[in-house]
Amino acid sequence: MAMMRKTITIPEAMEDWVKAQINSGRYGNDSEYFRDLIRRDQDRRLAERELRSLIDEGLNSGVSENSIPDIMKRVEKKLRQDGKI
Repeated sequence: MAMMRKTITIPEAMEDWVKAQINSGRYGNDSEYFRDLIRRDQDRRLAERELRSLIDEGLNSGVSENSIPDIMKRVEKKLRQDGKI
């Protein structure tokens, strides 16, 4: 993967925070810290898109004709089959 050089400007308080993260031993340098932040942001945005998709799917599926006790029984049965209860 090709690496690109970026120059950023941050306030002193943020610089102190970044240096503290590096001094903690979790990161080797500023670049590692910023790359980790970007990866986390990418993961979070992907999870948000997936959640929104599931919400839309649920909203578009209509109202269930099953009762709450019926739904709970199905969920419990599935959890027992999966060995989770």
